[in-house]
Amino acid sequence: DVQLVESGGGSVQAGGSLRLSCAASGYIGSNYCMGWFRQAPGKERERVATLSPAYSSGNYAVYADSVKGRFTISRDTAKMMVYLQMNELKPEDTAVYYCAGRTVRGCTATVSQYPYWGQGTQVTVS
Repeated sequence: DVQLVESGGGSVQAGGSLRLSCAASGYIGSNYCMGWFRQAPGKERERVATLSPAYSSGNYAVYADSVKGRFTISRDTAKMMVYLQMNELKPEDTAVYYCAGRTVRGCTATVSQYPYWGQGTQVTVS
């Protein structure tokens, strides 16, 4: 069984930065999709960024249009960690951010396709 735990959330002023971390435990392997989703009050959970292992080497990242150029997803496979560097934060980024994973190489924006989720970490931008 895989467990995911997020950390690094908090309150920041508009234009500020935060770095979220996701610590994974259990065995999931290194060839699977990992990502970050967020959910604001009254809104559906949405993909922020996902990271899929390339078929050759490295990882392929996909970002929501709203965060392109501001957020960066990365992973340290050896440490079983996934990160989300968030820069130039806006009030619209306020949400609970969740780490997610699935035992498939390719990523998707569909929430129901991810069986593994963290507890979430609150990000508030004012």
